[in-house]
Amino acid sequence: MEETKVQKYFGGMCVKKDASIEQFAILAIPSFIRDWFLRKYANEDGSINVTYISQLIKQTIPRKADWPTLLDKMVTEGETVKFICKIQAKQDVRTGIISFELPDFGVGYNETTFPLDVWAKCKAPFLSSNGPIWGVVELRFVVDSKKVGKISIKNFVDFRPYKTDLDYYKKGREYFDIHEWIDLLLGAIDYNPAGFKSEEEKIYLLTRLLPFVEKRLNLIELAPKGTGKSYVFSKISKFGWLASGGIMTRAKMFYDMQIKQEGLVSNYDYVALDEVATIKFGDINEMQGAMKGYLESGVYTVGVKEGKGDAGVILLGNISEENMNTDCNMLSKLPEVFGDSALIDRFHGFIEGWKIPRMSEDKKINDWALNTEYFAEIMHALREDIIPRSIVDALIKIKDGADTRDVTAVKRICCAYIKLLFPNWTKPEDVDTDLFEKYCLNPAINMRGIIKKQLGLMDSEFSGKKMPEITIVKPQVND
Repeated sequence: MEETKVQKYFGGMCVKKDASIEQFAILAIPSFIRDWFLRKYANEDGSINVTYISQLIKQTIPRKADWPTLLDKMVTEGETVKFICKIQAKQDVRTGIISFELPDFGVGYNETTFPLDVWAKCKAPFLSSNGPIWGVVELRFVVDSKKVGKISIKNFVDFRPYKTDLDYYKKGREYFDIHEWIDLLLGAIDYNPAGFKSEEEKIYLLTRLLPFVEKRLNLIELAPKGTGKSYVFSKISKFGWLASGGIMTRAKMFYDMQIKQEGLVSNYDYVALDEVATIKFGDINEMQGAMKGYLESGVYTVGVKEGKGDAGVILLGNISEENMNTDCNMLSKLPEVFGDSALIDRFHGFIEGWKIPRMSEDKKINDWALNTEYFAEIMHALREDIIPRSIVDALIKIKDGADTRDVTAVKRICCAYIKLLFPNWTKPEDVDTDLFEKYCLNPAINMRGIIKKQLGLMDSEFSGKKMPEITIVKPQVND
């Protein structure tokens, strides 16, 4: 079998994704976990034993319904149990006691203990992350000196199987033209490029990944049902959080004063609010106040607590065909908390989700592709890359008097597009300005322009205001 281009330049970072991977859907595991198993247990030709891997996954990644059985093994049989899950540790400043929670099983800090000798051996990944991390845990039941039973951690191994070498990734980009690279990115998130009718459709889908690579990029997307919004934001990366329905409070989003715990925006790369029209937002004034400050500067204030976060906030909602028109008020059905134009002004861009086609069988990947787990790690690492901003600052000229929020939005979106589509650009002289204009600047202006237009329809104060004049400055090439 002839080696594909992605195999040639990304070698061990690839897996064979074909119809067989659909059988893992019933296990309800994220794509990044699935691809780790595929890479570890696939044959040299990429083929897999679905039955064996499925059984292995069931054994190593228990469901919430399995917790009573695991607990019984620890408490009544004295066994140590070992499995893969999400875990978050916390150190009590007053007592020095360390505990942990297992959010997928509803196990809280007051039920657990993290022995200091175990902490000393495996604390590094916990200290480098603000939120829950995936890992292999070994747990047992212990009774402390006060005869109180606790779940104790015996060992932990961070589930991070890749060393994220951005230079290697950026070098690999140089062997692909822009069209090939777009197709490579689609394969990394399980899509078949051949199933799309146009490159425009592909680009609109990949736009959903912008908050994965750029800090505090706030977007609104309205799309018909069946276009894969929930999938992209919940299954691709372990660094993001998708909230769907229910109640979202200031405590959960920003900071819980009762338990003195930071919220979602401090623990994840992005927080996507799915089916946003169905979410209830607790105290509207509290949420609006905290949200405005955070979306503006990444800083929130709850009581006397001032905190920071890097997560982008994404609003995801459904839209009917008659409302798919940027010239009408498309945001009128958003929850009351987003009825304030000053809050909407802090969102950087709008994704026209109706331009993303519905998922269909021909859009499911059936070839070698980048391992989703590896790609998720790369996107997370790209958030720290400051080179794209220096490139954008050097390349664009903005007319005096431009609105600061418009400028911030356009630059931030441009940076995200560079990280996603042209990560090998390391200085302004590397840039093909025609490609920059087509794939970065024009989409950024359009995305912010829709927000600008919606503001004018919401609030007369914004009526008639246009996007600033932005032009490209050709980089100087030294002889």
